[in-house]
Amino acid sequence: MKIQGHMFIWLSVFILAVAVVYGVWSKEPVGTTALLLSFGLALMVGFYLAFTARRVDTGAQDNKDADVADDAGELGFFSPHSWQPLGLGLGAAIAFLGVAIGWWLVYVSLPIILLSIFGWVFEYYHGENQNQ
Repeated sequence: MKIQGHMFIWLSVFILAVAVVYGVWSKEPVGTTALLLSFGLALMVGFYLAFTARRVDTGAQDNKDADVADDAGELGFFSPHSWQPLGLGLGAAIAFLGVAIGWWLVYVSLPIILLSIFGWVFEYYHGENQNQ
């Protein structure tokens, strides 16, 4: 994870240089703003990965002599039967439709989005899936 953090940080430095050159050369504010926002996004991801790499064990990707099989195994828990992403996708679709039709639709989609996020976060805290 350490190498990915460094890659994103260096990518953000490159994007910042491109944004400065583009902004000075073209004097076009939309592209310059997009590049500056890309710089911020790459910097945030890079610092998150670099910060997280300090707290977790060294992975196979950080070892230069590692094989592909060294990184095999369980990567995490993924819910096999959750309906919450469907509700979240429906709420997001209605919200994006609200941009085209009318902003009032965003207010209609907000409860659907919030309920789906709440349900997804607390899915394993009730019912038959509750941890003992």
